[in-house]
Amino acid sequence: MGRRALSKIDPTLNVTPFLRKLDQLPTPFDPAEFFGRAAPLELEMGSGKGWFLTQSALRHPDRNFVGVEYAKKYAYFCASRLAKFGLTNALMIDGDGLRLFHEFYPARIADRVHVYFPDPWWKKRHRKRRVLNESFLQDAFRVLKPAGRLVFWTDVQEYFDTSLELIAATTQFSLPIPVEEPGPEEFRTHFERRKRMIGETIYRAEFEKPKSLGDEAT
Repeated sequence: MGRRALSKIDPTLNVTPFLRKLDQLPTPFDPAEFFGRAAPLELEMGSGKGWFLTQSALRHPDRNFVGVEYAKKYAYFCASRLAKFGLTNALMIDGDGLRLFHEFYPARIADRVHVYFPDPWWKKRHRKRRVLNESFLQDAFRVLKPAGRLVFWTDVQEYFDTSLELIAATTQFSLPIPVEEPGPEEFRTHFERRKRMIGETIYRAEFEKPKSLGDEAT
């Protein structure tokens, strides 16, 4: 299912405070420095049109949110949504999310890492391009605080099953934690809304980083 055309962006919006290019970020990235406060931090990998980032920031003003999107026009669109609502507790990053997690995020900064409906790369020879690979999963584990959670949703059962196997084999995350089915009008992304409207199954799982890991653990 391809992406639909983006709606027009209000040209009067100033998206500059809500958008950063990847290479503009300091290394390591310090969320307290950017947001001007210390608060629970949630990271999204692949923000698309920004539904999750926008709605989460609106509902949880006590938390900070950072999303990343490789497609420039989608990153800009997402930043425009943050600007529209004046969401100073959210930031959109334009660039490669794999690099962001591997090179810029320090260890134990996040309370949640969210991955919703990543590209399944259907052909076997292309599956090495999937976001949920061993390197990213290890980076997600590293950036999470003890008791932090990785949240993963997909509409592709094969991707879901193989990802669960990979997580178990390559990380110290807990076994999958049951996720309650959202209400009929509850959606985290535009893509989820489209899939559920036509009755397709969504596969959901969360994984927790053990509380017992000390500072020496990644």
